[in-house]
Amino acid sequence: MDAPAHDCPLCPRLVTFREDNQAKFPDFHNGPVPSFGSTSSRLLIVGLAPGLKGANRTARPFTGDYAGDLLYPTLKKFGFARGNYDAHPDDGVALDDCRITNAVRCVPPQNKPVGAEVVACRPFFASELAAMTNLKVVLALGGLAHKATLATLGYTQSAFKFGHGAMHSVERDGAHLLLANSYHCSRYNTNTGRLTTQMFEDVFTAVRTHLDTAD
Repeated sequence: MDAPAHDCPLCPRLVTFREDNQAKFPDFHNGPVPSFGSTSSRLLIVGLAPGLKGANRTARPFTGDYAGDLLYPTLKKFGFARGNYDAHPDDGVALDDCRITNAVRCVPPQNKPVGAEVVACRPFFASELAAMTNLKVVLALGGLAHKATLATLGYTQSAFKFGHGAMHSVERDGAHLLLANSYHCSRYNTNTGRLTTQMFEDVFTAVRTHLDTAD
């Protein structure tokens, strides 16, 4: 499976930002953040990009920022994780039948990757999807992750509209795959009430039900 090197040169803007962060935060990971969880999993969760002081610091997706405070306890509640999340990569959390990645592997300025950066990371995403031969569900956290997943699977951006709680049946290599949507579990979305804990858990209820009844 292809993965970007720590000094990946593909996105000039992100390289410059990474170099700036290496000077400001020399103890941070400051590089492409590897995915977390087994490629044999049936569930893949796709986020937007690492947070500056979250995954870019800790080198584990959704670890060290508010989004992880909601995501990891939810994963544990629905049987996709074990251990107690403590916001650092040595907290002992392990994933069960679940893998977490980001559409863009490097932290972008203002947490906003541009289209060219999503495209540059697409081969790594495609390689990951190809390696996950047991995959049944992709949960896209946010519209960008949804669009990145569609593009990587060969669909147009308009093929399936993003919406919180939406469940789309897509095809991969002739087999059906469920593309589930949720608003991103960011601090902004939860603070504004756009995403509540119950709304987030409702999506996971649907995902768990689908996996429990899958062939």
